[in-house]
Amino acid sequence: MDWITLGLLSALVLGLYDLGKKHAVRENAVLPVLFWAQVCAACIWLPWVILSRVNPDLIPSELLRVDALDLPGHFRLFAKSALVGTSWIFAYFALKHLPISLVAPIRATSPVWTLLGAYFLLSERFNAMQWTGILITLGGFYLLSVAGKKEGIRFHRDRWVWFIIAATLLGAASSLYDKYLLNVLGYRTPTVQSWFAIYLVVFFFPFVWGWQRRWWPRGEFHWRWSIPFVGIALLVADFAYFRALEMEGVLIGVLSCLRRGSALVSFAGGLWLFKEKNGLRKLPALLTILVGIIVLVLGKGT
Repeated sequence: MDWITLGLLSALVLGLYDLGKKHAVRENAVLPVLFWAQVCAACIWLPWVILSRVNPDLIPSELLRVDALDLPGHFRLFAKSALVGTSWIFAYFALKHLPISLVAPIRATSPVWTLLGAYFLLSERFNAMQWTGILITLGGFYLLSVAGKKEGIRFHRDRWVWFIIAATLLGAASSLYDKYLLNVLGYRTPTVQSWFAIYLVVFFFPFVWGWQRRWWPRGEFHWRWSIPFVGIALLVADFAYFRALEMEGVLIGVLSCLRRGSALVSFAGGLWLFKEKNGLRKLPALLTILVGIIVLVLGKGT
């Protein structure tokens, strides 16, 4: 399976993950949702972390073997968890208060910032067809964002819009950091993903403790089936994404654009499951995104 296919798989599962998040945080406290979703994810990886140290011969596949880390390695992966965790706090609060058909396109502008970072910091270069696909895809995201404004949300005054913008910028920085960890430093996917999941629990614990102790006004928490689904879906989406980042010749700007195709899944699910408005008005933008992704896939072979 090449990195383009893995990117598309990650996009599909990431779209389902976004729908699960929306279901989990609707009329629900955000911080415990974040915490318990990550506890579920960490519980899946923790046995393999322990087994990798105690008896690695019992591990059935290299895809489950977690390498030993030195202290700087643990610090680097905790930094990744802190970066992503901060992004998620902003994103989950925004998703609770905004339609997913609006959040998805704003979130999907992340490749713009990732692309700029990859171009100027990592010296990535793209062929003409890949540039065309990227521009078409980002143009579709822009059209989708414009259509979302017609739902009556004033972008420059709404704090939840600023929350999702902050989440998007932090997510773009995380994408560049992922490539540094996997493609430059050479960490393996199971090592990054396992410690990332565990350290997210550590990162979120003080926040959920403060929520539990009522250090600030907060809502009530209700357990839902979508909470463990969110944790598991992210593991699958990130595993495909990290495996793609490990591969020779991967372009982080292109991969990020492909991954943001998850907006298609989120959008369709938002209309179907959550009965969100203005679907037909946003359809041309969605078709533009789809064309951009097809051009990106075809451009890999040129």
